[in-house]
Amino acid sequence: MDYTLFWCLTFVFYCWHILGVTVGLHRLLSHRAFKCHKLVEYFFVFGAYLAYEGAPIWWATIHRTHHRYVDTPLDPHSPRQGIAHAFFFYRDFKYPAHMSPEKQCPDLMKDPIYVWLEQGKDWKLGYAKCVAINLLFRSILFYCFGWECMLASFLGGFLAWNVPLILNIVCHIPSLGYKNFHIKDDSVNNHLFAFLAMGDGWHNNHHAFPGSSQMGVKKHEFDMSWFVLKCLQKVGLVYYINESISNKAEDLAIAQADVTKGVSPDDESREAASRAHSAARARVKRRKLAGSAAASSSSKMEV
Repeated sequence: MDYTLFWCLTFVFYCWHILGVTVGLHRLLSHRAFKCHKLVEYFFVFGAYLAYEGAPIWWATIHRTHHRYVDTPLDPHSPRQGIAHAFFFYRDFKYPAHMSPEKQCPDLMKDPIYVWLEQGKDWKLGYAKCVAINLLFRSILFYCFGWECMLASFLGGFLAWNVPLILNIVCHIPSLGYKNFHIKDDSVNNHLFAFLAMGDGWHNNHHAFPGSSQMGVKKHEFDMSWFVLKCLQKVGLVYYINESISNKAEDLAIAQADVTKGVSPDDESREAASRAHSAARARVKRRKLAGSAAASSSSKMEV
């Protein structure tokens, strides 16, 4: 066995699978943070699907519910409900009333391939299909390229499957990271998972601007997924990217002196930052309204 080749293949498969999660399932399907050609979408989404992530509608439904009810009892994987609950949440195999795909993901319900993978909201059947397709994919790799390639694919997919699950725990425990933005949930930025999850570990930044494709704010917060998207945009495979975090970061109160790694701000600084945060959002809203009014006035003058 050529171990150098094996670990190189494992790394390549891991990159495809984890980008499938961070770019495909997360930033594209869950947040619609960019637009791309359908083949590009399927390339990333199926990279995640072949990492045992389950049906895309199921994944996006859970994630959108997480943002809507973050760190409350309705959050499907908040560590406030316990570490085991946060990691094994998907084993209930049921959609609670507040987590309906029709309510959370009506846009994805229009894609016949995603609907077929979803299996009529039957989580057990849908995940069984995911496992079966994953086994078929590895069997094809074994038949065409040998067991080393199959094992590298399995290992890369297994790692990419577990990293987001652990990230959802670590990046919602305040003592395990730091905050750039004073928001109400427990989300924090974590360097290790920013590296392992190609930028998704800048989790506090993401929760402050969930619709943005970019998650890194400071110079040291490198976001590989964002870099990949910008490269794809250069060659025309991605034709719209939401860059709201870079456009608005200066308008928000960034907690620098008040927050250090593992230390929460005191009540006074938290309250002050919260007021600054609200004021900044109000300024952004006024600018939007002023811009819309100016555009409307210009259109009328042209007519």
